Amino acid sequence: MPANHSAPSRIVIATRESRLALWQARHVQTRLQALHPETRVELLGVTTRGDRNPRCPLSQMGGKGVFVKELETALRERRADLAVHSLKDMPMDMPPGFALAAITARENPCDAFVSNRFAGLDALPPGAVVGTSSLRRAAILRSTCPQLKIETLRGNLDTRLRKLDEGGYDAIILAAAGLVRLGLEDRIRAMLPPERFLPAPGQGALGIEILAARTADGAAWLEALHDAPTARCARAERAFSQALGGSCRIPLGAYAVLDGEALWLRGFVASPDGRRLIAGERRGESGESGDPEALGRRLAEDLRTRGADALLSEAAGR
Repeated sequence: MPANHSAPSRIVIATRESRLALWQARHVQTRLQALHPETRVELLGVTTRGDRNPRCPLSQMGGKGVFVKELETALRERRADLAVHSLKDMPMDMPPGFALAAITARENPCDAFVSNRFAGLDALPPGAVVGTSSLRRAAILRSTCPQLKIETLRGNLDTRLRKLDEGGYDAIILAAAGLVRLGLEDRIRAMLPPERFLPAPGQGALGIEILAARTADGAAWLEALHDAPTARCARAERAFSQALGGSCRIPLGAYAVLDGEALWLRGFVASPDGRRLIAGERRGESGESGDPEALGRRLAEDLRTRGADALLSEAAGR
């Protein structure tokens, strides 16, 4: 694609400063620089509340927004032009004044089993300690592997791997995409397929956020980074989560794929202890006429009619 001359002379990308976040921001930086060679593309490192409190569970810190708000402040103060996030970390309700301008092509959306001693979940002995920071993952583990001991594991990807290597856990569960992006595929002992571990909404994709007031011009110079098929799937997943009040306080998963030209969306919500889990699926209309958000809302309503509200109330009362 030729360079888009509507791009400004300088673009500043706000990013968290973990190794994975910097990889993601540099990936976007490299692509933008290639698309707009006359534009100077720079990074602005930002430390978020979630990064400053690596030991506190996300469900006690206000949810996904703890990794986003400081980056949005940089956008609001015009210190940055865009922010790059893992899409799964972005709140389902965008705050006033901000817009999700582009969603990149998805990396592997699966969760990954990582262990120095065991080949997979089924090889873990009773009482083995599995670390995760995700209520979603913890609920699935408690539902399907009640013999295991699930413990909270916070920190960036390198910190989690270090804690595993120090012997604090028999295994940990991580997003495969982060390991792949950092060239750490060899740490993956087994992929956990969606049939067993439904991913988080948007897992594997990057979201590029800008000020809503800059949507018209920003969309033009971000157009080549936007992947329409991934965006269709992610919009259905995020709508499902939004309709159920999705946050880090609710064990919830959603995953959509294109089945021909139609969307196939699967989703679940669980009690925090994993003892009750309600799952469902829906297929949407074919082609661009299909409404991903409507599909997500319909699946959420299906789960509500089967008792999801009780699980949501229980999670909200944690």
